[in-house]
Amino acid sequence: MTLLQYLIAALAAFAAGAVNALAGGGTLITFPTLTALGLPAVAANITSTVSLFPGYFGATWAQRKDLQGQKKRLVYILPAALAGGLVGGVFLLLSGEKLFRQLVPFLILLASLLLALAEPLRKRLARNRPPERRLNHAHYLLAIPAIGLAAIYGGYFGAGLSVIVLAFLALIFEDSLTRLNALKQAVAFATNSAAAVFFLFSGQVSWGVAAVMAVSALLGGMTGGKLAGRVNPTTLRWIVVSIGLVVSVIFFIQTF
Repeated sequence: MTLLQYLIAALAAFAAGAVNALAGGGTLITFPTLTALGLPAVAANITSTVSLFPGYFGATWAQRKDLQGQKKRLVYILPAALAGGLVGGVFLLLSGEKLFRQLVPFLILLASLLLALAEPLRKRLARNRPPERRLNHAHYLLAIPAIGLAAIYGGYFGAGLSVIVLAFLALIFEDSLTRLNALKQAVAFATNSAAAVFFLFSGQVSWGVAAVMAVSALLGGMTGGKLAGRVNPTTLRWIVVSIGLVVSVIFFIQTF
């Protein structure tokens, strides 16, 4: 890769790290960028997952204060996120390049639609969730399979994971959006971590570009985490949705 290509990858990773912290959908930026730079679809997805790992860490660290008092929730859902991320990573390698390439347009379209529906979905779920005082052990147990299924998707592709997780959290827990967003960051970080560690031994990580992107994603994630609550996530989300829809159409044309 040329110096210019490395710079493009670094900028994409910074933007993705910030977007993941603020609105979700960062993979919709890094994945098409890496495929445009010449990486095969599976290798691009794996390299993107590994590269965004520091970004998820940075976003979680930036909102660590909002995780205070949520230990019980973390104890229940983080193991499910770790297991789901690992299973999703296994599914990705088993599916192979041809099948994954055929699924990519649909995955990107799904992620874009999830981002588009994120805000109305969150508000609707928030109206229907039970008060915290009425939550019992069964409600917490329901969070385990819900987060586990979301994490499997996240380990397989990743784009839109934050939207799915936040929707489940809003349905189960009554809390401020800021605190639920911090919990979402922790779940996304755990999911990405499990998949990224598994992918380290896959032989499909483009290490040169991954190293450059990892640093940029960390800076982007920390920046996005600090800006959470001060930047309008709706505007940012619609920008990412628009990018995703355009990329989806391009992949549909290339694939079919």
